[in-house]
Amino acid sequence: MSPRRYRLERRAETAEQTRRRLVEATQQLHAEQGIYATTMTQIAERAGVSVGTAYHHFPTYADACSACSQRTAEMRPFPNAEIFAGLQTVDARVRRLAQEVFGFYQRLPQYERVRSERFGMPPIAAYADWEEENRLALTREALRPLKAGARLARTCSTLLDVAVYGALTRAGMTPAQAADDVASFILARLEIEAPRAASRRGKRNQATEMIDASQDR
Repeated sequence: MSPRRYRLERRAETAEQTRRRLVEATQQLHAEQGIYATTMTQIAERAGVSVGTAYHHFPTYADACSACSQRTAEMRPFPNAEIFAGLQTVDARVRRLAQEVFGFYQRLPQYERVRSERFGMPPIAAYADWEEENRLALTREALRPLKAGARLARTCSTLLDVAVYGALTRAGMTPAQAADDVASFILARLEIEAPRAASRRGKRNQATEMIDASQDR
């Protein structure tokens, strides 16, 4: 390896290390004091670099927040549909859904606070939207055996929101207890919905049979 290439690689490695320290500093400050209370000066001080260096890596505070969100997604990935592997009953799927979603919140304790400050901060808003869309998609997958409607799926997904998790854990519940109670509420709601859905399907089938009979005549 030529001396020039070695110097370039070392410089790139150092730059990446500096960038990582800045992102970690941003994460720490967001967890400690929130998004809007954090400044680029504080990020630079926490990372042990000059403010100019911080702005070299992240020209705007929004850029730092975007990098922070990306690193958070890599370190604490959202649950995915694999959580339902081998689970056939709706009861088991709903309980696993609640456990995994609340487990995610437990692993990312600053999420509720950070999300509350997402307005006016596009990178944070995008992350929160992504989490909500993922949670809704998982809820639909959990309820797939029931062929639940869009409104019911959204209601169940909302019961698994981080604000619900926060309220229950602050009231003294463990994350596991909170997940179990919310899952029980969702399942109770599904028990009410099941006869209605069966009735609607019966009426649709009856209407289809009547149309087919009229066409036969």
